[in-house]
Amino acid sequence: MVVITGATGQLGRLVIAALLKKVPPSSIVAAVRNGEKATDIAALGAQVRIADYDMPQTWDNALKGADRVLLISSSAVGRRARQHRSVIDAARRAGVKLLAYTSVLHCDASPLGLAAEHNETEAMIRASGIPCTLLRNGWYTENYTAGIPNALAHGAVYGCAGSGRIASASRADYAEAAAAVLIAEDPAGRVYELAGDTSYTLADLAAEISRQSGRNTGYVDLTEAEFKALLVKAGLPEAYASLIADSDAGASQGALFDDSHQLSKLIGRPTTPLSASVAAAWKNKK
Repeated sequence: MVVITGATGQLGRLVIAALLKKVPPSSIVAAVRNGEKATDIAALGAQVRIADYDMPQTWDNALKGADRVLLISSSAVGRRARQHRSVIDAARRAGVKLLAYTSVLHCDASPLGLAAEHNETEAMIRASGIPCTLLRNGWYTENYTAGIPNALAHGAVYGCAGSGRIASASRADYAEAAAAVLIAEDPAGRVYELAGDTSYTLADLAAEISRQSGRNTGYVDLTEAEFKALLVKAGLPEAYASLIADSDAGASQGALFDDSHQLSKLIGRPTTPLSASVAAAWKNKK
């Protein structure tokens, strides 16, 4: 039995879709906060169990009988470590044989502010004694392609990444990797640094948007403070604006780059190129 936490999230749904190609649906458990959002998952034959990161008492039942668990990191930045502890403690009590966790690329050396909670969670997992696999995911290309409408509206991609290279991959690529680990014969003890096969700068991203849209789009490089202020002015909450600006600044220091090709090796195919992700986003916009 394989349990996926946060199963109705964007990554969780894709992991379940990938698993359904490899294992019987009855062996998959979707741990979700809101069962009404998982009716489509239940219709596929997977089990749905209610579990909330903020309700520790829900996890013993959610993980009952679990052999392997994928702990998808919470989106509640600032509360993640406490939330993750609830799952880790319940996994230990359940005698889980493998706990896989979606961390961040080069977590132990990353300059990203996001890395702190991931480091704390990795430490908790190791201290638990549960056999584990760490999936240190790089950036999702969708983090950038989601901004294509704004880039076209303003004629520019804004950021503070300088000429830092970003080796991103599609969310589906990372989901396929997680599924591969969950069904592997003996995956415990591995740390995967997962990133796209090719890298690009934000200037390259702007050029690709221009090429596919036929609209002139450049890259405007700002300081971290300027970029954060721009995001706040655009209506983003200050904490979220800080997170995005910090991530861009980290990219300028190489935090989002890796050329080990561990992701493509794990999924057995090349990762999704930037051009394909831009094309998909552009198609959806039209």
